[in-house]
Amino acid sequence: MSDKIKIKDGKIIGRWRAPENLYGGDKTSIHDDNTAKSVGMRGGTIPGTVHLSMFAPLAQKIFGDHWFERGSVSMYYTFATTDKEKVRAIIELPPDGIKNDIQVKAWAELTNGQPVMTGTVSCGDSKEPSYLQAIELKNSNPEDLRILAGYKVGDSLETEEVFITQEGATRGLGAIANHLKYYKKKSPWGNAILSPTAMFTTMAMGSNKNNFTKDKAVPFFGATEVRSINGPVMVGIPYIAKGKIVCVGVSRKTEYFWHDTTLEEKETGKKVASLRHMNRFMKAGSPLYVDQ
Repeated sequence: MSDKIKIKDGKIIGRWRAPENLYGGDKTSIHDDNTAKSVGMRGGTIPGTVHLSMFAPLAQKIFGDHWFERGSVSMYYTFATTDKEKVRAIIELPPDGIKNDIQVKAWAELTNGQPVMTGTVSCGDSKEPSYLQAIELKNSNPEDLRILAGYKVGDSLETEEVFITQEGATRGLGAIANHLKYYKKKSPWGNAILSPTAMFTTMAMGSNKNNFTKDKAVPFFGATEVRSINGPVMVGIPYIAKGKIVCVGVSRKTEYFWHDTTLEEKETGKKVASLRHMNRFMKAGSPLYVDQ
């Protein structure tokens, strides 16, 4: 089985990666084997956000360094991976070698071809909405909410100041399997830059609310889009994260909410990046759904 990036049939195909589940120590989370199996998973899951960074080396080869300034990766998670399970990223090549103002399909898969996420990758201003922006967000009636009772569309998330040191950024690289030299030392923009996974972390304000629902249900990630607007996001720069809830709903197996977040430079107010993210909460095992 080849472990090289290759181009085949109009697609660029990444190396096989087998990230370690570094989050299994939290015995109340979906990353713990016993907890995950209790709600129907195969075992402790790896956050889908870890796999977002697999797309960066491929996007760089397609679009060049401009992708770090104006690129996006938008993914809906379809199948959870477990500890050291091999997975790879695939991006369709743009037509006629176009490198800017374009969006293409992208996904990740297991060795047996099972898709684990599907979506889009873009660079510059695409005429089409991203995979997640194209999804119709469906809100449920407030009286149908149990786990997320009290969550409301339009609610602002508490503004956060964000400052990532090089030490912290380097330590965070342990969670991802795809490292670029720009993450570890100076980049063409000056300071080292953040991976898509680390970009999510800087804007995961809504996900931080999950701590308040752990006694009600088991949370997990459903979808993530990170976008560089005036990027890249860099270490050593003070930022402000601002966000709000844009959807709250109920499905057959979960309750969920979506939030949108922006990241701005603290000193200039320049908008650097944005996030759209969905958090899900399993009804299975929730004390609020013992009647089902």
